[in-house]
Amino acid sequence: MEMLFDTYWVNCAIGLLLPLLGTMLGSAFVFLMKEQMSPRLQKSLLGFASGVMVAASVWSLLIPAMEMEEARGAWSVFPAAVGFFLGIGFLLLIDELTPHLHLGTDRPEGPRSHLSRTAMLALAVTIHNLPEGMAVGVVFAGAESGATNISLAGALAVSLGIAIQNVPEGAIISMPMKAAGNGRWRSFLIGSLSGAVEPVGALAVLWLSTLLMPVLSYMLAFAAGAMFYVVVEELIPEASSGKHSNLSTIGFAIGFVLMMVLDVVMG
Repeated sequence: MEMLFDTYWVNCAIGLLLPLLGTMLGSAFVFLMKEQMSPRLQKSLLGFASGVMVAASVWSLLIPAMEMEEARGAWSVFPAAVGFFLGIGFLLLIDELTPHLHLGTDRPEGPRSHLSRTAMLALAVTIHNLPEGMAVGVVFAGAESGATNISLAGALAVSLGIAIQNVPEGAIISMPMKAAGNGRWRSFLIGSLSGAVEPVGALAVLWLSTLLMPVLSYMLAFAAGAMFYVVVEELIPEASSGKHSNLSTIGFAIGFVLMMVLDVVMG
């Protein structure tokens, strides 16, 4: 039992750090690429990230949330529906209360502030990454509890999938930072730190896991709703605007299938 406990926490530590490592790897592209990222590549990567997040939300969060409540029969969908709407509402509230600037735009959102462009870009990415960290935390909490069909390998699959989609995200963040006049190291650090909120969010969920266990199905759906908000509000509009939107569609399909396969094979 003690060995299983130790194995769980070792895998949990790996799972919590994987998404941050993915972001850092992508941010390191500033040392490898001299010019700004091409629109074709950026569209493809945005589509890929969207596909991974949607697949993770459905296969690793919403479906397990409903399976947890299968004793309710047709009403098993109720906690998933409520949690999903709460996740959407939570991100909407944060979006409204936090001054931030999305990539590719010069028009800040949220309350007026005197923050620099770099700071507002970093805040936008922080909002984006928070639900991903929560998703990692809640699937590991589910794996530990044994109350869901989420295995430890399945939780690691979610973490690995998010880490993979964080690689292009890290590049998409750090490359515009360098183009805006920041040095390579500064751009790398800003891009890497944007992913630091993910292990923090995951740890917060795990720390509260004992309290959250009675509403775990709601929390799984909550994380799914928060991730869907990011995809619909930010990633898809950026991926589908202008030219080469067909590449983002292909990227979405690849990301979705990859995450689906990871979840089924490792879960």
